[in-house]
Order: sequence, then structure tokens, then C-alpha cells
Amino acid sequence: MKKVMLCTMMSITLVACSSDTEETAEDVPASNTVEEKETQEDSVEVDKEEENEDTEQEEIKGEENSNSDSKDKVLDDGTVEVGEPASIQVVVNKERKLPADYIPEDLIVPDVPFYFTEDHPKKQMRAVAADALEKLFAAAEKDGLDLVAASGYRSFDRQKNIYDGYVAEYGKEETDKFSAQPGTSEHQTGLAMDVTSAQVAFQLEESFGNTSEGEWLAEHAHEYGFIIRYLEGAQEITGYTYEPWHLRYVGKDISSTIHNQEVTLEEFFGLHPSNE
Repeated sequence: MKKVMLCTMMSITLVACSSDTEETAEDVPASNTVEEKETQEDSVEVDKEEENEDTEQEEIKGEENSNSDSKDKVLDDGTVEVGEPASIQVVVNKERKLPADYIPEDLIVPDVPFYFTEDHPKKQMRAVAADALEKLFAAAEKDGLDLVAASGYRSFDRQKNIYDGYVAEYGKEETDKFSAQPGTSEHQTGLAMDVTSAQVAFQLEESFGNTSEGEWLAEHAHEYGFIIRYLEGAQEITGYTYEPWHLRYVGKDISSTIHNQEVTLEEFFGLHPSNE
């Protein structure tokens, strides 16, 4: 994927591509660069013939029920520990947590360009999401665009280290505006990937949404089973500010419906607002 040009641009932009510390989408103020964040502490798609509208709505309704599963557990602080963390449709936010010991069993590294070269767990995604991401990147390249992956899977412990580091630097109140507490990050699901491009010097910032790559993702990501998880103007619903770089895999049926209805994942599953 135009590796020579991409690597050249990266070498100019990034001071160090070999750090093994962690960066995140929802975990960093939008003004921070990927490089700056690196200095901080650390299914398979099946094509189907379209069914009639009533049948599709019944299927989607059935999928919605997976997020009010009887296995969900209300914790002492009023938040919920999700009962089906491995579900492709799992909703994770500040009120819906993953178990601390949850680790996806099918993590692999998608064959897409990353802004760094070293091996790192953040290159990983669950197999079904990785396969879809490869197709999305290939389609973007065909349209003359150069997407670059930045950060995928992140364990509970790594998220805790990142969150605690930000609390020490910014304080808890400020940190909670942009950083996920351990257990509440979508990156732990293995279904999310932060992406960027040379047009924003490989940063994770809101201006990415105005680049050719960002605009293409907003229009086409749903065709490959992804949604832009944190929409502009939806902070009161999702709990996070606009993040045009944060892709979340939910499967084609749901991603297309969410895209067409212009709603958040919380609204689609009837979990709006997220702080109730």
C-alpha cells in the first residue's frame, strides 16, 4: 500500500516509531499526537441476499436483546459488568464494563500498515474485525487513500496504567473527560482500531475527520461492518468527545443501520443516555 511513500512520510513526522508504550483514541486529549502519546505509560463476513424489511427488523431486534442479557451484573457502584463480553454487539462505555480478566481468544494482527514497526499487542484485533479491517483498507487504497492503523487491542492492566498516569498528570475529573477507566475501554474488546493518515501527521485529532481519509471513513466504514464510535455532538450519549479516528466493528447489518439512522451505538441498543 504505497509503502515507500508512507514510510518516508512517517520518518519525517515521527521521532520514534519503536516505543512500546501505549496510545489510545478515547484515552488522549485530541491535541496530543500519536508520538506524544507513545511517551505516556504504558462473523467472518458472509454475503447474504437482502431479506424483506420485516425480517431484517426482527433480526436486528434480536441483536438488540444481546445487550440486556440476563447475565449482566449490576455492581456496587451502580455500573454494569457485561455478561457477554465476547459478543460482537457488546456495548462498552463508562457505565457498562468488561470483566477485568476478559481477554479475547482470537486476537490476530491484521495485514494493514501501522505507523510503527515493532511487534506490539496494540496491533491486534479479533479475527473477524481484523479481516474486515483488511477489506476496508484495501477499498480505501483502491480509492487513492492511505490509511494507517495506530492502536487496537489493549488489556485491562495496560488501560489501568494509562488511566492512572493521566490521573497523576491531569487529575481524575479532567482525565475522565477523555480517558477510559480500566474495564470501560472498547479497545479491550479487540473490536476497535484507531486509524490516522499522513494528512494529520499521523496524529489522533478531530481534524482527521476533515481529511480525505476521514471523510471516506465516515461515508464507507459501515460497508465493512465498522462505525465511527464517538460521533460529533454526541458526548452526552457516548461519554466521549468526537473521535473520527476510532473505528468499532459491529457487523454489517448493524453498522449499516446505525449509519443510515445517524445514531450512536447506545441509541441503537436503547442504552441512551449512557449516564443513566
